[in-house]
Amino acid sequence: MKVLILGASGAVGGHLRTALLAAGHQVTSAARNAPNGWVRIDAANTNLSDLLREASRHDIVVNASGVENSSLGTAVGDSTIIDISASAGYLAQLQLASPQTAMVLGVGLAPGLSTLMVAALDHEPGDDIDVAIMLGAGKKHGPAAVKWTQRLIGSRLADPPEGRTVMNLHEARTFSTASRPRRYLRADFPDHVLYGQARELRVRSYLAFGSPAATTALGILARAPLARGLVAMVPPIGDEGWSVITTNRRTGQSRRARGYNQSKSTALLTARIVDALAGKRLSGAVTVDRLLDFNGLVVEGIEMDY
Repeated sequence: MKVLILGASGAVGGHLRTALLAAGHQVTSAARNAPNGWVRIDAANTNLSDLLREASRHDIVVNASGVENSSLGTAVGDSTIIDISASAGYLAQLQLASPQTAMVLGVGLAPGLSTLMVAALDHEPGDDIDVAIMLGAGKKHGPAAVKWTQRLIGSRLADPPEGRTVMNLHEARTFSTASRPRRYLRADFPDHVLYGQARELRVRSYLAFGSPAATTALGILARAPLARGLVAMVPPIGDEGWSVITTNRRTGQSRRARGYNQSKSTALLTARIVDALAGKRLSGAVTVDRLLDFNGLVVEGIEMDY
């Protein structure tokens, strides 16, 4: 496949470039500040003629830049766009702005791997599904990840299954991890929109850091929106381990996955999506469960309980 990576110099993009080249794909690297041999594309621009020109020479465009620009879908032409964003509102805008564009939405750990794990649970309409995401507090995150976390503070969940206003990071729930019970905060990972709505499932996602202290601090900041800038000042604490747990409340059935370095894991999962697209032509937007199955999925560095 011929793949154009937006944000190839970023935390996810760099690992993705390595993975795709190792798999034999033809890769063009693009970035806002492009070194020699790369293509200069600023995904945040209102004028995306450079992207349209480059996309015409590629099968797939991966948006690993962290930029949430709903015009990207119309600027990739006949190529398929893979967007790694975890923002429900943005993904809805992207699809609305270019309904005919072939796109894969919600690619990464959550949504992405979490979507596959929800789909792997036995479920019926009306079931309540919990998604518990723990991210390594010892990992120094890129600017895009910091901005995403900052946007949660003081904001509402997009179209929550309760049909009422739910504030990000205000509600808490305890989940049992491999080591001990941990407190997680309700957060706007969009599996409730990408997977739950069409199947009449009430999917709720929760976020914690590997450091309980960091999770507590985030919960405090969530009630003081003017202090959201402090998120960028929090030093890395602990290791780079991450985990995802999905549970059906009615049946108690769970699926679990864990690994280290969420940026690399996200990149390797994205590379699997690129592999799965070989020889396929999508029509409109799909989610990862249309392309991959959690049961039997093997990704380097990720341990999964099927």
